Amino acid sequence: MTNHLHKGDLPDGLDLGPVVAIDSETMGLRLGRDPLCVVQLSSGDGDAHVVQLNRPDYACPNLKRLLRDRGVLKLFHFGRFDIAMFLLHLGVITAPVYCTKIASKLVRTYTDRHGLKDVTRELLGIDISKAQQSSDWGAAELSPEQIAYAASDVLNLHALREKLDLMLEREGRADLAAACFEFLPTRARLDLAGWEEADIFAHS
Repeated sequence: MTNHLHKGDLPDGLDLGPVVAIDSETMGLRLGRDPLCVVQLSSGDGDAHVVQLNRPDYACPNLKRLLRDRGVLKLFHFGRFDIAMFLLHLGVITAPVYCTKIASKLVRTYTDRHGLKDVTRELLGIDISKAQQSSDWGAAELSPEQIAYAASDVLNLHALREKLDLMLEREGRADLAAACFEFLPTRARLDLAGWEEADIFAHS
């Protein structure tokens, strides 16, 4: 397993395959206030590519091309936030997508624990560390611990998807999940447009 750190963008010619696990690190969790700092990706081969973005110009054409590529499925855990961040800062609508958190909520109805750490522990028997989650992702140089943490968030998403897909089929909710995934970029657009908290489907 190797963690590759890239400054500014993915290298030219890098092919991560038809399914890519993606996550991001930001200076906080508030849209419009906290900048996007790092994007990490994995093709499911055990390697991770960590991109430390250049701010504020975000000149990363290779990464943007990948996010827009309709021939590449992008795997997330709580993709709603990452997709909104990519739209806000990179100016791209990420699609098509798959969110393991949504899948978990649709099939793991016996628990309210749908964080990546909990889902990974139960379905894969892997305990991942969240020690670096709240750290300075805007630093000029990322620490080895930060890079390892960023990588850990994408290295297991392919295996999680396989487990969750089996559960979705078993419970007859695969089509419902697919519809949710298709709507996710629109949900992110609603967040950016001011409907982050309001449920527009509610009666009142």
